[in-house]
This record gives sequence, C-alpha cells and structure tokens, in this order.
Amino acid sequence: MRDGAVDQVTLCGFQESIYTQVVMMALVAKGVAFDLKRDNPFEAGPSGPHPFARVPVLQHGDFAIYETAAITRYVDRAFVGISLVPGDSAGLARMDQVIAIADNYAYWPMVRRAYAHGVVRKQAGIDWDKSQVKDGLQAAEPVLKVLDEMAREGEVLNGLRISLADCQLAPMVAAFAQLPKGRKMVAQFSALSCWLEWVSQSRAFRQAVGI
Repeated sequence: MRDGAVDQVTLCGFQESIYTQVVMMALVAKGVAFDLKRDNPFEAGPSGPHPFARVPVLQHGDFAIYETAAITRYVDRAFVGISLVPGDSAGLARMDQVIAIADNYAYWPMVRRAYAHGVVRKQAGIDWDKSQVKDGLQAAEPVLKVLDEMAREGEVLNGLRISLADCQLAPMVAAFAQLPKGRKMVAQFSALSCWLEWVSQSRAFRQAVGI
C-alpha cells in the first residue's frame, strides 16, 4: 500500500537497546534514511507508541509497526534497495531459523544475563550477579555451537552479503563478546568468529552498534 513511499521514517527506541540496534542495522543496510526518536521504557516519563511499553517501534508516515522481526521484514519489503533476504528456499529457511534462535535461545543468556550483569551493571556500579554471568556463559555455549555450524554451512552468516539474519544476531553476539570470557568463547568457534569480524566491519553494524 505504501511500498516505495518517501514518507518520514522514525524509529522509536534507544541506541543502547539491542533490538533497536537490530532494526537500525536493517535500515542502514537497506539504505533507508530515518530519525531515531529516543524512547527508553526504563526511564521515567511518558511511554512511547508501543502498546506494551517496549521498543522498538517503526513509524513510516502514518503506518506504525512493532516487534523487531516484523519491522525488519517490513523494511526489506517496503523500501527499494538491496534485498536483505536470501533468494532461495534453503537460505530463507536458515535466515528464519537464525532469527528464531537469536530471539529464543541467544538473547536471554548472552544479553540479559552475561552482558547485562557482567558489562552494563558492573560498569555502572549497579548491583550485578556473578551467578547470572556464569549461567549466561554456560547457556550460551550450545547456542554458539549451533550458530557456528550454520555459519560453516554458508546459507546465511556467510560473510558474502548482509541479511536479516546478520542484523538480528550481530548486536547480540557483539554485546556478549564485550565480556572477556564471552569473547574467548566466541573465538573458539572459528566460522562464527570470522563472521562476527566481517559483520563488525559493515557500515550497518558500525552505524547501529558502533562497538
């Protein structure tokens, strides 16, 4: 209904948010100009446009959409530019699989446990829980193993062109790798480690994540 429209694009979120970074990566990779409107549900003040007080939310003219995977798919479909999805059924299936793995198995141990407690809370001088870091590291290992196998297979996470799988996963693995033990763990998986080095050099990653 609005594909190719030049309406204003606004991303409501905050750059420290992993899922905001995911959408920013997709927007930059697609070549979409956008404004980032700061909305942090954890800060005092009025809530943003998300009905459940979460982020991110993408506003394209009078159309708004939330849920990260839905947003990134909309970005790829609604705007001209390079395709951010593989062109074959196997690649599409692996992309969807990586996105689901990132959401269901990677985000909680790697970001909310290891990174949040071992990096964010520790650096901010907020109470942090060593057991959360330990448990996060332990739970992350089988996830990294599976992702390494997929990177080695080469349908996605292949260092050839950026896809929505790269956008969904890269901010999570990069956050996890800020923890010294997390970085050492990622380095044990050669294919995944090479992929992270490649994606970290992309314009999309540098502008969205900036580590």
